[in-house]
Amino acid sequence: MIYFDNAATTRVRPEVMAVFTKTAQDYGNPDSLHQLGRQAKVNMEESRRRIAKLLGILPEEIIFTSCGSETNTLAVVGYALANSHRGKHLITTNVEHSSMEHAMDFLESLGYEITRLPIHENGTISLEELKNAMRKDTILVSILHVNNEMGAINPLKDIARIVHTHPTCKFHADCTQSFGKEAIPIDQLDLMTMSAHKIHGLKGSAMLIKKKNIQLCPIIQGGQQEQGLRGGTENTPANIALAKTIRLALDEQKASHDNAEKICDYLVKEIKQIPGSHIHSPQGHSPFILAVSFDGMTSEVLCNALDAKGVCVSARSTCDSKATGANPVLRAMGVSEHDATHSIRLSFSSESTLEEAKAFIKILKEVLSDYGLPL
Repeated sequence: MIYFDNAATTRVRPEVMAVFTKTAQDYGNPDSLHQLGRQAKVNMEESRRRIAKLLGILPEEIIFTSCGSETNTLAVVGYALANSHRGKHLITTNVEHSSMEHAMDFLESLGYEITRLPIHENGTISLEELKNAMRKDTILVSILHVNNEMGAINPLKDIARIVHTHPTCKFHADCTQSFGKEAIPIDQLDLMTMSAHKIHGLKGSAMLIKKKNIQLCPIIQGGQQEQGLRGGTENTPANIALAKTIRLALDEQKASHDNAEKICDYLVKEIKQIPGSHIHSPQGHSPFILAVSFDGMTSEVLCNALDAKGVCVSARSTCDSKATGANPVLRAMGVSEHDATHSIRLSFSSESTLEEAKAFIKILKEVLSDYGLPL
């Protein structure tokens, strides 16, 4: 099997699974006061400290969560509700992850005003348009770092510089597709989302970085857990395993990036030689994500045909996998309706290989030939 759907999820590394399996047997509730509970708490807080040291932040700036969608919601809705006295205007883009789209829609229903900046042909926002959109009552800017459909990289440092010229405004970045893969200026972000299963960690494990001066309203009501911001019994084994996940990803980030570049460059070169092919990922995109299309084969048909030959790819973000029609992110970039209905997403990880890429090209050509398309 060739697995090129790593933007959806990645294989759990054996080292991470070993930590999880061992810790899961220590079943104490970290909020219990007896010995088992106290030890679970000690182990979980040690994980938090290790992660903080790796990232150069404070342990209390880490909130353990369950997934990117929950984390985005806590960051954006939580911040908006806690800071409505400062203003009720937020800025995002028109190509965010579905969790962000729905969070912004929810805030609009409560009377908040949302500005959705368009992306352009290079897949990123215009910094000038961001400047012009900022207002005195703008309290939060939330922007995806690496686009999960075609890999465009928004310039977080430049965006942060603009946002922080407004003293009442904070900056949240969804780094679900960039953490452990691309450089992230964490020191310049007020809020940041990451998810473990995108970097060979566990599903159900994620993290919000919340700088110490940021006030949030809890979205999950409950007890004292996670500074009172996320009620409910903590997923202690997953939170402990997250430290191992992050350390491995950061240790291997450069090698993983170099490997993805090699694979992506090869695929782009080979695909460009196929008649009727189109590369939709823009210049300078993250090499971990590549969006392509082929005339004569819709996304659904091509994905199914590749799946039948043991190749795993996708047509769009997994959270929108049941949606039909043209890919809205590509349409927002200016890609034609035809190409946006024929696009597929290839996505890679540190475990992807050039040999797999070569085998993929061979299978792809077989599929196109089977459907009678000229090669």
